[in-house]
Amino acid sequence: MQRSWVLEDEVAQLAFGARLARALTQPLCIYLTGPLGAGKTTLVRGLLRALGHTGTVRSPTYTLLESYTVAGLEVCHFDLYRLTDAEELEHIGARELFDGRHLCLVEWPEHGAGWLPAPDLELRLEQADGGRRLHACAHGPAGERTLEALT
Repeated sequence: MQRSWVLEDEVAQLAFGARLARALTQPLCIYLTGPLGAGKTTLVRGLLRALGHTGTVRSPTYTLLESYTVAGLEVCHFDLYRLTDAEELEHIGARELFDGRHLCLVEWPEHGAGWLPAPDLELRLEQADGGRRLHACAHGPAGERTLEALT
């Protein structure tokens, strides 16, 4: 199942993140792809704010992982842009975070290829007409339920 949306600006990206938060019925593994500056972290920020997080949301480019406990949910935000070897994820204990009990949001998942589990949902952002186009692709029943709730 696939869907696409046009997000005119940062406000629309934050709003989509909030819609995604409301559509979640269980923890998922969500891949976020797109070029630098496409708004992957902005989307995560919208999701976390909708769940009730009031603090700063930074891209974990240098730390690889930022964790949040919000609305009774454990959220793991990964940014694998600087990852040089997927095995580094093993060294930081990431395997236990992909256990179906954590919402895992993974930016630059291609850098973890061969190590990461398959996603429930893929969100691809690309620049389009001054805004962004978001393409979503569900993999499996949990991703499909979430995507259906977004439409």
